[in-house]
This record gives sequence, structure tokens and C-alpha cells, in this order.
Amino acid sequence: MLINAIRWSPSEGIDLGILTIHYYSLMFLIAFGLGWYIMKAIYTREGIALEKLDSLFIYTVLATLIGARLGHVLFYDWDYFQDHLLEIFLPVKFEPEFQFTGFRGLASHGAAIGIITAMYLYRKRVLDKPVLWILDRIVIPVASGGIFVRIGNFMNSEIIGIPTEGDYGVIFQNLGESFPRHPAQLYESFCYLLIFLLLYYLYWKTNKRFKIGYIFGLFLVLLWTVRFFVEFVKEAQVEERATWLLNTGQWLSIPFIIAGLYFMYRPQAKPQNTTE
Repeated sequence: MLINAIRWSPSEGIDLGILTIHYYSLMFLIAFGLGWYIMKAIYTREGIALEKLDSLFIYTVLATLIGARLGHVLFYDWDYFQDHLLEIFLPVKFEPEFQFTGFRGLASHGAAIGIITAMYLYRKRVLDKPVLWILDRIVIPVASGGIFVRIGNFMNSEIIGIPTEGDYGVIFQNLGESFPRHPAQLYESFCYLLIFLLLYYLYWKTNKRFKIGYIFGLFLVLLWTVRFFVEFVKEAQVEERATWLLNTGQWLSIPFIIAGLYFMYRPQAKPQNTTE
């Protein structure tokens, strides 16, 4: 008898009659909305004109969605999309028959690359600050966003964990299963909450924000280390790579961790300021 297992069979979203708000989309809206308020507080503290925040929001949203989509296509499913190029940015499938699918398939590694690239462009065109200065601050709302994205994955019963081989876990009934799996999405979400709280504390309560690149580097190390270890209890997203020593997500995480260590401990000039 599965005493401790949770049976999970959620609906697709909130039914409003004329439309359904999908939980995954709702989690993205919450993530971006909360991120905007966090950056508003940061820009206010730094004395930066809030009209520059609107541009930052647009850059971040586009970079996240485009980067995450391209990341999924290139890192996880190129064998399919190389013959279905239009489906990369269209919410439909053309084969075996036309079907509206919505945008499914987003990769966090691609989103990270997209956001880093976008912050470089944002710095060149909008805000005259070092790109690492911007990244030190933008990763705080990015970490909070990761909390809700993984909750959205859980609601969708996707990026599932491996079977627990015991009574503990979550039974994803809408996948037609009767055995418990690790709730890997919730593991990640909880860890991202801790990362967010730590970064938030370092920015608001310590002088670490004056060490250019430190908060960004710490974010890279913590987030991708979490991702690396949680992958051990996830099902492989690409079945053909299930026998690899490390899976795709783990191999992609290692360069981010190394880069994070570099930004945390690289030699640099004396902090710009040490007082409020």
C-alpha cells in the first residue's frame, strides 16, 4: 500500500469558460511580474531612472523565451526540429496532422545564455553600467522566477523524476502511472527558493554587491550545482542519452559552474564603494 505517496492528476489550468489559463503560463506571468517588482526596488535603491526598467523587462522576457526555446531545440531535440524548422517558433505541429500545441519545450540553459546576451545588449543600448553589474542584480529575480517555472513543470507533470522504488513520492496519474516518482521539479523549486533568499540577503544586507561579478558568479555556482545533482533523480529528457555517464543537463551545467567560480574569485580592483 502506497501510504506516503501523493496521487497527482491536475487539470490543464483554470477554466474561465471562454478560455483556460494554463498553469505553466500562469507561473511564467507570476515569475515575470515578481521579477519586475524586485528590479524596481533595486533600481530605486541604485538611483536609476525607472523608465530604464521597462526596457530591461522587455529584454529579459524576450531573451528568456527565445533563449529557452532555442536551447531546447539545439540541446535536446534537434533531430526533430531540423526537419520542422517552422515549428521552432510556431505553437503548432504540422505532422502527422495539423495540431495546436502551444509552446512546449523550453531549456533553462538556453534561457541563461539568452539572458546573459540580452544584458550585454541592454548595457550597450540602454544602461551605461558594466554588464557584470547588471548581471549581479538581474540574477536575483531570475532565481525567484526559477521557483515558479519548476512549479509549472510539476503542474504539467513534465520533467518528471525517476521511480522511488518505495512508498515515498508522487504518482503522476495523468501519465497513466500507478507508482511513485521523485518530485524532482519540487526539489529544484525549493532549492531555488533558498538561492533566491541568499542572493536577496547578500544584495540588501551586505557589501557583496560592490564586488562586481560576485553575486552573479554565486548564482551560477549554486543554481547549476543544484541542477547537476537533481538530474540524478530525473528521467533522461533524451531517451538515447539515458546511458551516458552524465546526462545532457549535467554536461551543460558544468561550464556554468566553472564560470561562476571564476567570477566569484577573479582578481579585481578595490570595490567601488563600501558605504551607503
